[in-house]
Amino acid sequence: MQNPFDFSQRTVLVTGAAQGFGRAICLAFSQRGAQVVACDIQKDRVDETAALCGARCIALESDISSPEAVSALFASLAARGISVDILVNNAGGVVGQKGQPLEDVTFEQWQAIVAVNLNGAFLMSQAAVGAMKQQKFGRIINISSGAGLGVSLTGIQAYASAKAGQIGLTRQLAHELGPWNITVNNVAPGFVRSNPSTEKQWEAMGSEGQKRHIDNVAMKRLGAAEDIAHAVLYFASDWANWVTGQVLSVDGGK
Repeated sequence: MQNPFDFSQRTVLVTGAAQGFGRAICLAFSQRGAQVVACDIQKDRVDETAALCGARCIALESDISSPEAVSALFASLAARGISVDILVNNAGGVVGQKGQPLEDVTFEQWQAIVAVNLNGAFLMSQAAVGAMKQQKFGRIINISSGAGLGVSLTGIQAYASAKAGQIGLTRQLAHELGPWNITVNNVAPGFVRSNPSTEKQWEAMGSEGQKRHIDNVAMKRLGAAEDIAHAVLYFASDWANWVTGQVLSVDGGK
């Protein structure tokens, strides 16, 4: 039987690949033979990811919230003869913001979070889908958050809204793209200590807050970035050939 997790004939593009979930996803695909394109706005860090992944991984700097940058990214890939089979829209986050009362949020702060978490997923999917339609195969996997299904631990209104919007985009694109054998699915991680931003969030909870958080997790422990990567591998694999428009919560149980 063919290994459903053999990606040696696939090219995977991962955004937000400089650290955390993105780096773990790149490593998981690389270890299973894929050609990986690691993208991030942090050039030095994404270069580190590519070095960890090995010869079949290239690093490209790009701001996925910019239509012009996304167009340039895919033009660069086309010039290299690279066509994307699997797109993982992982880039996101709170862009350095903290929760504050609604009346204090500026429109610029709102826009900055929506731009990377929702607009970026839209722009990258839009750019990738033409080649996927031509080859009648594609996998788009969006990384949202438990905040998109409930409320955000950060209290940041734009983050919860953008992640919920990304889940809506997932479902809509699944129905639109299904006739071309393109699946669109979503992984909604729970809180994972995977990057400097989540480390600060963890520290801000304090010991009592940390205990309360873990007590609210069914498995009574935090997960790891690799847990998110494994869910992505499933959606990208042959085992998920008839799975689309779905949201998989990877959060230890709530």
